[in-house]
Amino acid sequence: MNVLGAAVLLMVALGVEVGATAVLPKAAGFTQPIWSAVVVAGYALSIWLLAVVVKAMPVSVAYAIWAGLGTAAVAVIGFLFLDESMSWLKATSLGMIVLGVVGLNLVSSHG
Repeated sequence: MNVLGAAVLLMVALGVEVGATAVLPKAAGFTQPIWSAVVVAGYALSIWLLAVVVKAMPVSVAYAIWAGLGTAAVAVIGFLFLDESMSWLKATSLGMIVLGVVGLNLVSSHG
C-alpha cells in the first residue's frame, strides 16, 4: 500500500472511530446491548484499520492524526449534536491540536 492509500484508509478508520465514539452515550455505560455492540465493533474495526495503516505510514504520524483529528471531530460533533459546550478556549485548543497534527506531518514529510 502506498502513502496515499494509507492516508485514505486512515481517514476511514478515523471516521469509524469517531462514529463509535459519537454513539457511546447511547450505550449508557454499556447497559444497552445493541449500542454497546456498535461501539465495540466500531472501535475494533478502527483499530484493525489503524494497524493496517501503520504498515505504510510511520506510527507517530498515523497516531497523531488519529488522536488529534479524532479528538477535534468528536468535540465538534459533541457541540453540534450532543448539546456540549464550546468556549473560545476549547475552540482555540482544538485548533492548536489540528495545527500540531499538520506540523507533525510537515516535519515527517521533510525529514
